Amino acid sequence: MRRAGCPRADSLERVSTPALTTAPQAIDPTFENVWDELVWRGLVHVSTDQEALRALLAGDPITYYCGFDPTAASLHLGNLVQLLTLRRIQLAGHKPLGLVGGSTGLIGDPRPTAERTLNTRETVAEWVDRLRGQVERYLSFEGDNAARIVNNLDWTAPLSAIDFLRDIGKYFRVGTMLKKDAVAARLNSDEGISYTEFSYQILQGMDYLELYRQYDCVLQTGGSDQWGNLTSGTDLIRRAEGVSVHAIGTPLITNSDGTKFGKSEGNAIWLDAEMCSPYRMYQFWLSTADSDVIERLKVFTFLSRAEIEEYAQLVETEPFRRAAQKRLALEVVATVHGIEATAAVIAASEALFGQGDLTTLDAGTLRTALEELPNATVGADTPVVEALVATGLVASLSEARRAISQGGVTLDGARVEDDSATVRGTLPGGVSVLRRGKKTLAGVFLA
Repeated sequence: MRRAGCPRADSLERVSTPALTTAPQAIDPTFENVWDELVWRGLVHVSTDQEALRALLAGDPITYYCGFDPTAASLHLGNLVQLLTLRRIQLAGHKPLGLVGGSTGLIGDPRPTAERTLNTRETVAEWVDRLRGQVERYLSFEGDNAARIVNNLDWTAPLSAIDFLRDIGKYFRVGTMLKKDAVAARLNSDEGISYTEFSYQILQGMDYLELYRQYDCVLQTGGSDQWGNLTSGTDLIRRAEGVSVHAIGTPLITNSDGTKFGKSEGNAIWLDAEMCSPYRMYQFWLSTADSDVIERLKVFTFLSRAEIEEYAQLVETEPFRRAAQKRLALEVVATVHGIEATAAVIAASEALFGQGDLTTLDAGTLRTALEELPNATVGADTPVVEALVATGLVASLSEARRAISQGGVTLDGARVEDDSATVRGTLPGGVSVLRRGKKTLAGVFLA
């Protein structure tokens, strides 16, 4: 019953969390300008001229952008790095453009290994709407530096192939295009690369040119793996307009052991609650290693430098309290899913481990929490001994009876006294919670 595309928690943890907060409305005052904050948070892996960028971001408001292609029905944690970077720069007074790629999503950014499967126009249009809604959550649309959402299909669709080649293609040199990392990797693979994906960098470069012309946009942000596409835009504007503009490539987030962050068995941690529940996301952040948690706080929260340095000290002196992980989980889930959903998740986490009343939980949150546990669907009035076996908490009926006789089994928070007890689904939403010992839990759903 686990949600597709969302990896399952290996373990659950009872936590004591600080009060819920909301993101600040200004940059950390300990930094002279937002460039210094971006550098301190480790968000600048590669960029155009750093001194020029620092001066640019310290001056009058500029317009800047980041693009998001609809290659899935939701953005994921890797995209969240860019969304929060957009917000940080906006908090410093600059004007963000959130671009959703209605045209580039029809093509697909070349992957290093193989050609993408092209989605239908109808699917891409639907995903554009979904991603637009997600991007809007992280930006402010009020005030002098109000955000705008743009769709590159608006200026790409009316363009004929002849106009595209004459007005845009003439500025690109094939030799330079061949050197881009993703293109070079594909050329050296058995798969090769199609002209369609080879041309992607031209489309992204054209986006930057169009936004420069329409909005005087002079900065693009993106992941460092997109650096070739980012510089396609800066090079195009230099050639076509004779103007120097800028780009920042944020680092790809990896775990301290070198594995790709936010991935498990090929599944992303999605920002859409239907694809990965708030409870699952909360547990994901709680499992962050001590060696990674401070860097995660810098990148994924709006906590100040002073607060993060306090948590760094706690990781050193009291790692068993996992205070940094608890704050990280709280802040990110509240940012992505809101205060109310986060409060429900925390209540479920505490109640599942005996620190709250299971009967008072929100039915939807309880169900999604149980879907992350070992679980089984059984008929009404199924004996607890059978449910213990069905959920995998024990290996056999005899082991189930022995666990009950030893007082080690609870059902819906109450100790099971004899092996004739049955599952009734008395908790909100008609579900039950089985526990064996102190920490081993399972969910039971009635057919």
